[in-house]
Amino acid sequence: MVLIASVTVSDRASAGVYEDRSGPAIAAWLATAVCSDYAHVSRIVPDGADSVAAALAELSDEAGADLILVTGGTGPSLRDETPEALFSVIDKELPGFGELMRAVSLNEVPTAILSRQTAGIRGRTLIVLLPGRPTAIKTCLDAVFPAIPYCLDLIGAGRIETREDIVASFRPKGG
Repeated sequence: MVLIASVTVSDRASAGVYEDRSGPAIAAWLATAVCSDYAHVSRIVPDGADSVAAALAELSDEAGADLILVTGGTGPSLRDETPEALFSVIDKELPGFGELMRAVSLNEVPTAILSRQTAGIRGRTLIVLLPGRPTAIKTCLDAVFPAIPYCLDLIGAGRIETREDIVASFRPKGG
């Protein structure tokens, strides 16, 4: 069974000051789009490179997550260090994810150019950095998820199937 993890990066949500809406938005999107069996675990961690890197390493190495979807901490403010955390734990960056997410987000908000979303691979885990707003999460997952199942195939992670009417994943012929 595929293990998909979501990580919400937020000082306020991790302290219980505010209700996390981003993690549940990811879970709801997955429940709609993924039709194969999967387990989902979620974490809420404070902003900062160390806390995020520790969560990513634990979910990848110990929990064995095939896919980690991270929301929050990708902007330009001082506490936004999610990309730095990602870069400290990955083996390879996949910058096309961020390029596409910014491009589709620009259709909705001009501030999408401030986002530092990207993705990378740690061992057999794909890690994707998403924006923090639930509507932006949906926009970005709708855009990039068609490539995720095949990426997981290529890195030796678990196989994901999607509901074609929600998100048509792409695999080359014979994939």
